[in-house]
Amino acid sequence: MRELRIVYMGTPDFAVYPLQKLLEAGHHVVAVVTNPDKPAGRGQKIQESPVKKFAVEKGIPVLQPERFRDERFLADLRAFRADLQLVVAFKMLPEVVWNMPPLGTVNLHASLLPDYRGAAPINWAVINGETCSGVTTFLLKHEIDTGNLIFQERVEIGETMTAGELHDQLMYTGADLLVKTVEAMASGEYPLQDQTGLLAGREPKHAPKIFKEDMKVDWTLGLDMIYNRIRGLSPFPTAWTELKNKKTGETVSLKIFVTERIPKEYTGDVTLATDNKTFLDVLVKGGAIRIKELQLSGKKRMKTDEFLRGFHVEDYTL
Repeated sequence: MRELRIVYMGTPDFAVYPLQKLLEAGHHVVAVVTNPDKPAGRGQKIQESPVKKFAVEKGIPVLQPERFRDERFLADLRAFRADLQLVVAFKMLPEVVWNMPPLGTVNLHASLLPDYRGAAPINWAVINGETCSGVTTFLLKHEIDTGNLIFQERVEIGETMTAGELHDQLMYTGADLLVKTVEAMASGEYPLQDQTGLLAGREPKHAPKIFKEDMKVDWTLGLDMIYNRIRGLSPFPTAWTELKNKKTGETVSLKIFVTERIPKEYTGDVTLATDNKTFLDVLVKGGAIRIKELQLSGKKRMKTDEFLRGFHVEDYTL
């Protein structure tokens, strides 16, 4: 098995662990490409990406292009003479970048392709009530997430699993799959499977970027769909709802992190129910959504009993 010169591309925490596993397995990562530093938070302090912090700590050179077609960046990238590029949770790349190394560019994607192509595969798998997800390695080509598959690994989604919990499980499984992929490519023996045949004529399920309106809870959907949407957005980007003051008409925004699903016969209007001490339920078609952890706009995340001590729910309606 020959040693490959690898350029690794990624930005968030999801991309750190696979990089760590590659280094632990003895693979030669010659450079890392990640997002430019940017201001974040209330103080607008300049923040480095998790991948950059890890790479610097390990002494790996870092490139942070503003534009992928910038000639200086392309020259710097070529100078690393990569045999293979790896992409984990990163931006779309132009062909001039992904087609540069002799072995091409492999993407680790957090779904069982061809389903859940797109920006938010972890969230949408949970939102849609899937019982199984997984990770896929594939070679990049022009259309997003459509290249030939190399390896896949399934991961079960438990009934109460949140997107955050699935994220971590896929990160660990994906790291091992990426190492397996690199070793197969280094040996010159690896499968390539066209995604089209796996669809058998049907349309793939999609995982588009999630916007604020997608995160607002529609309490008319029914018990299971509401429950799945909330856990599919937890802890990030987070489901939210509005409470309206019965007297003033003013609204307050509420993020919802953790709920319990209580099935029961209920066909009435969407209603808030609480004892003002220990529980806060939303009665919906098919039962109750019991809110267990939430965050009032401008406040910290808290458990429901703590929230009820300082908030008069009886003054509000959905």
